[in-house]
Amino acid sequence: MRFFVHLLIHSKKILYICLLFDIIEKYTKIMEKVDNLDRKILEIITLNARIPFKDVAVKCGVSRAAIHQRVQRLIEMGVIVGSGYHVNPKTLGYSTCTYIGITLEKGSLYKSVVNELNKIPEIVECHFTTGPYTMLTKVYARDNEHLMDLLNNKLQEIPGVIATETLISLEQSIRKEVPIIPEE
Repeated sequence: MRFFVHLLIHSKKILYICLLFDIIEKYTKIMEKVDNLDRKILEIITLNARIPFKDVAVKCGVSRAAIHQRVQRLIEMGVIVGSGYHVNPKTLGYSTCTYIGITLEKGSLYKSVVNELNKIPEIVECHFTTGPYTMLTKVYARDNEHLMDLLNNKLQEIPGVIATETLISLEQSIRKEVPIIPEE
């Protein structure tokens, strides 16, 4: 029995390593297709998603059509995954920002738990993590009473969730996109 448990744990580690290599290979191929012009375009539009393509074209020294084609290609490749506006949660009454570490009974429940978490509108991010938690979520609540209700009556009621740990954010000091570095 001990041999099979060890074999199962070992097989799970190998599966995670194989999945990791597949992901790395996929994104390596994409990054090979992103050149310095793409990077310059990304740098400009991540600072201001509303900038007209004609202004981007002037800054990059190419035509507006070239910018449009490049942006479309970056969207199709999955490099650009969205654009839009950032809303200040406090102006809508969400004064409490928290990070909640969730421990699951077993990691294989991840997808079903994510489906349930997705039904809770106050959860704005969810990550499958290593470390002390199976998952880490970012949650906005109106106040501590609302947060307690979310924890006791929603998150902790999801089948497979065996523990939660809540960290309250006192202030967001940095918010930015990943750095866009030109290739050498």
